[in-house]
Amino acid sequence: MDTQKNILIGGITGGIGHALAEQLIGDQHNVFGFARNEAGLQSLQETLPSAGSYCADATDPNQLADAFKEAADSMGSIDAYVHAIGSIIIKPAHLTSDQDWQNTLGQNLSSAFYALKEAVKVMQRQNKGSVVFFSSTAAQIGIANHEAIAASKGGIEAMVRSAAATYSSRKIRFNSIAPGLTDTGLAKPITSNPQALEISKKMCPLNAIAAPQDIASLAKWLISDSAQFVTGQCFTVDGGLSSTTPKPRA
Repeated sequence: MDTQKNILIGGITGGIGHALAEQLIGDQHNVFGFARNEAGLQSLQETLPSAGSYCADATDPNQLADAFKEAADSMGSIDAYVHAIGSIIIKPAHLTSDQDWQNTLGQNLSSAFYALKEAVKVMQRQNKGSVVFFSSTAAQIGIANHEAIAASKGGIEAMVRSAAATYSSRKIRFNSIAPGLTDTGLAKPITSNPQALEISKKMCPLNAIAAPQDIASLAKWLISDSAQFVTGQCFTVDGGLSSTTPKPRA
């Protein structure tokens, strides 16, 4: 088992962020999280009372900086940061408005870059740390009507590789996870539609979609001591969608 760590989770009220917090607290780590949803943070205090929390919008660099300061002050340090923040947009490029594009970039790529800057400010002083971001299967293979989200998530993967090179001398590791469709609140427009859900399952060789715990368990490993030699990588967790061609189903 790892030594006890101080871990900050961005988007702790989301499906993956909450599942990760549960797993980490279960392993006796200290957890602090932020989100922009005040009602979600109040609910978090009921389900995970030991987790510290702060209300901040990750698309605002000043609010994000305040969240990192609160976390560092509360826990004494930040050994790992997980950026479980993002959005889903499924539209072809010609139907994606300028505002859709700006929102997608802001919620996914810009928020990740702002978090990267704040994480390294803390971790360089410690001369160690681990950071995990989230990409998407849509950045791994061409999926119709995913141009905006694929572009923003692909940017995260490139950013992770560069950061891993830049900060390796300070013993700070950077990795990303590219999930397929996951059963979270963010995916409700798809998962709540029986026809859309069935189509999504059929696209996957395992004929299923991921549970938040499936993705959280990999994030937990990536920030653990067991992954101390892993950096600059993107791990795809999509039931084989991006890497296999299943046998046709009857």
